Amino acid sequence: MATWRPDPSFYPSPRMAAKAPKETIAYVAAFDPDRQRPDAIAVVDVDPTSPSYSQIVGQVDMPNVGDELHHFGWNACSSCLCPNAPHPHVERRYLVVPGLRSSRLHIIDTKPDPRNPRIVRVIDPAEIAEKANYSRLHTIHCGPEGIYVNALADRDGNAPGGIFLLDHDSFDVLGQWEMDRGPQKLAYDFWWHLGHDTMITSEWGTPENFENGLVPEVLLGSKYGRRLHFWDLNKRKHLQEVDFGEEHQLVFELRPAHDPTKAYGFVGCVISLKDLSASIWTWYRDGDQWAVKKVIEIPAEPADADLLPPVLKGFKAVAPLVTDIDLSMDDRFLYVSCWGTGDMIQYDVSDPLAPKETGRVRIGGIVSRATHPKASNGALNGGPQMVEISRDGKRVYFTNSLYGAIDPQFYPDGIDGWMVKLDVGDNGGISFDESFFVDWPKGHRPHQVRLEGGDCSSDSYCYP
Repeated sequence: MATWRPDPSFYPSPRMAAKAPKETIAYVAAFDPDRQRPDAIAVVDVDPTSPSYSQIVGQVDMPNVGDELHHFGWNACSSCLCPNAPHPHVERRYLVVPGLRSSRLHIIDTKPDPRNPRIVRVIDPAEIAEKANYSRLHTIHCGPEGIYVNALADRDGNAPGGIFLLDHDSFDVLGQWEMDRGPQKLAYDFWWHLGHDTMITSEWGTPENFENGLVPEVLLGSKYGRRLHFWDLNKRKHLQEVDFGEEHQLVFELRPAHDPTKAYGFVGCVISLKDLSASIWTWYRDGDQWAVKKVIEIPAEPADADLLPPVLKGFKAVAPLVTDIDLSMDDRFLYVSCWGTGDMIQYDVSDPLAPKETGRVRIGGIVSRATHPKASNGALNGGPQMVEISRDGKRVYFTNSLYGAIDPQFYPDGIDGWMVKLDVGDNGGISFDESFFVDWPKGHRPHQVRLEGGDCSSDSYCYP
């Protein structure tokens, strides 16, 4: 897997990454919510000049059923060029694909034919439990020291969740990352500021409180995640906890600034117990500590109770349910997925403490069921969920399923999967590519998207 020259998809800085060639394919995790057939990684043609544009052109099926493929990542990325732990001759070649429910890890080779990837190794959950003491694998990031994997629970399905490392050559499990976890118990997402030796982690819950859907009593009791944790990245030691307060529940996706000289980032909070609103918060340095500030609040929309799922009928409102966010490579535009209302919102975050809305589209949604120009069905279900941005910031892709057990709580009639693409204006503004709509094959629902050669949530950089 070593090469004589650095992988051409590695870029020292986000500025250079933004000038990379356009992606021509996307890899998409697809899962069977009924756990009757294997999950898969689908290959979607995203080249507008291709006769198979907007079509699934390849697929690799998992060897087992019931994985619940969720968030996956590359074995290596631009962080391999960092001066503290350089690995410039590793290839961005393998997708590391975890099963959130199965705790199984799949290593998928995308070379020599990127449209026909193949599984080259499966790491059994027993091996992960023995070597790292973790289960319920959630997110993959390639880092300077190897491949980081976070997990939502310990080997027995209880707290604490945390992070472990894989060797990026052998894919062997090296062991638990944390040396001193302090008060951290719940886990969800993780990312870092490489230029500031800082890891950030967020929170969801333990498997008993999500594997069969959200538990209303746990939610209303403010027992889901509501904190950010800041760590010394090199010493692997917990430094600081920031509590968002009992009102705020489900502190999810983390998106730090790509410029390594900037010490701020964004995190989404799914729901407020006070009024069902969703919010975006900015973390930043405040003297020698980290601080957070709510910078965006997205209100719930009043709705006829007859049009709402049981979980929302009593509120007579649609919660926005911000379940994913993504930040453009130039740190200018933040994209916010409102899975409940069906909105994808673009904000100019050039001033990270004072965002301004610059674009919005609506598709799907619990009540609105907004359609797409290329959709044959006039009432789409699901809503904007996992979102990914091209490195040049010109194209935005997203899918519509959140999680197998949670989808029917908000969309009780079921979710038919789809994937769409937005075009981005030079100074903001977003619109649908009317030629791009993937009507997902029945039996699978699409989730995370990864773009050929890297994207805006796959790589981290050590040079500005």
